[in-house]
Amino acid sequence: MIEITHDRRHFLQAASSLAAVAGLGFRSTARAEDASAQVPVIYSAIKGGGIGKDKAAMVARLKELKALGFTGVEGGSPGISDTRALREAVEEVEFPVHGVVDMVHWKERLSSPDPASRAIGVAALEQAIRDSYAVGGSSVLLVVGRVTGDDENHDHVWQRSIIEIRKVLPLASRLGIHVLVENVWNGFCEDPEQLRDYLDEINSPWVGAYFDIGNCRKFGPAEDWVRTLGRRIVKLDIKDWGKKNGFCRLGEGDVNWPEVQRALVEIGFSGWATREGRDQSLEDTVTLTKKLLG
Repeated sequence: MIEITHDRRHFLQAASSLAAVAGLGFRSTARAEDASAQVPVIYSAIKGGGIGKDKAAMVARLKELKALGFTGVEGGSPGISDTRALREAVEEVEFPVHGVVDMVHWKERLSSPDPASRAIGVAALEQAIRDSYAVGGSSVLLVVGRVTGDDENHDHVWQRSIIEIRKVLPLASRLGIHVLVENVWNGFCEDPEQLRDYLDEINSPWVGAYFDIGNCRKFGPAEDWVRTLGRRIVKLDIKDWGKKNGFCRLGEGDVNWPEVQRALVEIGFSGWATREGRDQSLEDTVTLTKKLLG
């Protein structure tokens, strides 16, 4: 079985180290060890892409997000114009970039039937790991592939992506960066037991789940996914989705947020929750995140 407890412990240690730089006072353990803990400790973030073209723009953007009430932001790789400048901006503003999204994974898939495309995907993932480390992050969000047909079916995505992910684990381990698999609408692991077993087959403390609360609602209750994946969940993407209105403002879809919060408490989750999508405004997103996830 995957060493999830170690994985979660390392993640929060990494977050705690970054907090020492950023002055955010993160908790140093992932588990709610004392009985008084009633809600998960959530660090709210938003997708930021490149964040800014130069240090001045980066500082301005980080200050804006901090003033709005976010705890951090997530970048994209490629997309960050100058990782050194961004790291300096992070330290100046005391506002972290907690990780990056691999922006190449949809096109150059780790599950592609073309070995050359898979090689490009691995190189992009390695660069994303380096970029996350450079800006002080702790993770890379990864979509492992897509079921497209007979030459890229579910088993192909499973087997090919595991082979490719294992190639980057020495680098991820050396730099202390987690590769976190997101559940998306790609035809792969559309029930929580499959994703659980996929992560367990990889069997690495450096690979976990970047669980998207809204993406799974099409297939089943998010709280069931949380309880099944358990400590494999390292970070959250927060969305809402409804049968009648699709992806929507937080709280206006079919996600049962009180039950999701209860499930997160049960698994002892504390960590980053990053909004992907739009609400009425950024201020609205901050308010809704606090309301729905505590």
